[in-house]
Amino acid sequence: MSHADTPIWAPDAARIAAANLTRFAAPLGFAPPDYGGLWRWSIEHPAEFWRAVWSFCGIEAKTAPRTVLEDAQRMPGARWFPGARLNFAEHLLRHRGAVPAIIATDERGRRRVLGRDALRTRVAAVAAALAADGVVAGDRVAGFLPNTLEAVVAMLAATSLGAVWSSCSPDFGEAGVLERFGQIEPKVLFACDGYTYAGKAIDTRDRVARIRAALPSLVRLVIVPFLEDVPDLAPLPDAVLMPDYGLPDAALRFTPVDFDAPLYILYSSGTTGKPKCIVHGVGGTLLQHLKELVLHADIKPGDRLFFFTTCGWMMWNWLVSGLAAGATLVLYDGSPFHPGPEVLWTLAQAERLTQFGTSPKYLSALDKAGYAPAAHHDLSALRTVFSTGSPLAPEQFDHVHRAIKTDVQLASISGGTDIVSCFALGNPWSPVYRGELQGAGLGMAVDVVDDAGRSLRGAPGELVCTRPFPSMPVGFWNDPDGSRYRAAYFERFPGIWHHGDFAEITAHGGLVITGRSDATLNPGGVRIGTAEIYRVVDAQPEVLESVVVGHRHDGDEDVILFVRLRDGQTLTEELARRIKGAIRAELTPRHVPAKVLACPEVPRTISGKITELAVRNLLHGEPVKNTEALANPQALDYFRNLPAAALR
Repeated sequence: MSHADTPIWAPDAARIAAANLTRFAAPLGFAPPDYGGLWRWSIEHPAEFWRAVWSFCGIEAKTAPRTVLEDAQRMPGARWFPGARLNFAEHLLRHRGAVPAIIATDERGRRRVLGRDALRTRVAAVAAALAADGVVAGDRVAGFLPNTLEAVVAMLAATSLGAVWSSCSPDFGEAGVLERFGQIEPKVLFACDGYTYAGKAIDTRDRVARIRAALPSLVRLVIVPFLEDVPDLAPLPDAVLMPDYGLPDAALRFTPVDFDAPLYILYSSGTTGKPKCIVHGVGGTLLQHLKELVLHADIKPGDRLFFFTTCGWMMWNWLVSGLAAGATLVLYDGSPFHPGPEVLWTLAQAERLTQFGTSPKYLSALDKAGYAPAAHHDLSALRTVFSTGSPLAPEQFDHVHRAIKTDVQLASISGGTDIVSCFALGNPWSPVYRGELQGAGLGMAVDVVDDAGRSLRGAPGELVCTRPFPSMPVGFWNDPDGSRYRAAYFERFPGIWHHGDFAEITAHGGLVITGRSDATLNPGGVRIGTAEIYRVVDAQPEVLESVVVGHRHDGDEDVILFVRLRDGQTLTEELARRIKGAIRAELTPRHVPAKVLACPEVPRTISGKITELAVRNLLHGEPVKNTEALANPQALDYFRNLPAAALR
């Protein structure tokens, strides 16, 4: 794969001089633009590096650690900051004053603001109510909530007590929620009365009643009024409204817990079975998030940080940690295209957003809609656009600079729920090259290897991390001997984290992610990342989106491409030939699909990821184990009923 040699963006001298990373690196003997040197030092001297992050980011422990790193050669098994006791919420609430901490908006045009001191007061009241309900350190508190102010308050209240927070967005079905919360047995559930999406009101009270009945561990159900100001609780007779849940004038208290005590429980997508409950620790999450937000994202006190996310995606957890960096969080709940494609950019202008986080799916839809925010909005405050969730195609880099802002850092970032953070992301020193993530994160010993575990450069292979890092999960829930955890990440390459992404390290030290390695195509024994094909196909004007899979046939594997077309378009022989021709011209003959078929929908997970594995299973007559993980499970019907003859 070839990549451009000329950067499409580079930080100017003033931006580099003002960067947090520049102040951090100077005492360590590093200066811009030597990010590569700083990165190598960070992975070769992990104790010194993470001690420096701890100090620079102002992490405070009630009990000091006895050292930085024990058992550094064990992976898994290394221990970070053993002996340290601290509280997560205390760090997110350390900034004081009337400056807005949270600005919560939604598709109905509502805007609510909570200042830093007011947030502390609100958290103290809810935490006192939780304590009165018997919540103590280690208990689970769950949220079935939209991305709004009360979700942040509930999380901070729970974690101030040392309790464990876990959340799902209200677009999850009943079975999907119970497959998650049923495993972790929460003591308290915060749930909404409903929400709106694309102008449609969705009442969730009956669903919440069934969820509550199926969770015998619950001692309290708290309803957040979101659809209505004062919802009727007749379907939920034992519930209390959140405005009534709290002890006024309660003092804010923080329970210190061990560095590796559980903080969050996140969930694997669950498309291959019951979701795995991934437990992330207090100290590792805090330390890693502050490293990424302060050093990589260059967030400073007073910045306005936005990420289009739900409470069911790890980017919500990442976003909320922006409070610890002194940022104002700007939240939005609803459709990003209601009432039109301008909605998030109207928000960006009105709130003077400095960082805007989104996904390739959204950027592609914005491009297909023909909407150019730069022509309609003042985005002068915007410094950085983040993109994650799937690989960002080179053409999308062009689109961002053409349609959104010329002088903006486009930071494509990649990591995941498994590490509640990033393996590769942006930084304020390095240029951005078209189609590339800027580089591996500091302290992250990222490599790309072949099937034998040998390092690769300039060729795609398996993304791995060869040394321990603080935000590795502390384990899986209900996995007492750690066997499921080790099998998930360390079975393929013993002693090395195998992430499951197919990637390439470029000559610039950047990364290109070409898709999930378990969805990699293998025609004629040559491995091909799906993202390469999506980049070409989705650029065709008739195509809205696509899904490509391998289909075993006659001892080999055929590439089968399914396209969802714009309304009014038909998959003609001429269009199929043009799509194949574009793939052949821009990629290789091996990438060319044996068949191009039109499908009514592309199945995606609730977090928006294309589910190639579900499609592949159905084409081979194998079951899809967990359709509750999908946002549109009805999309599978087309593939389930597709005649075998159509694939040949």
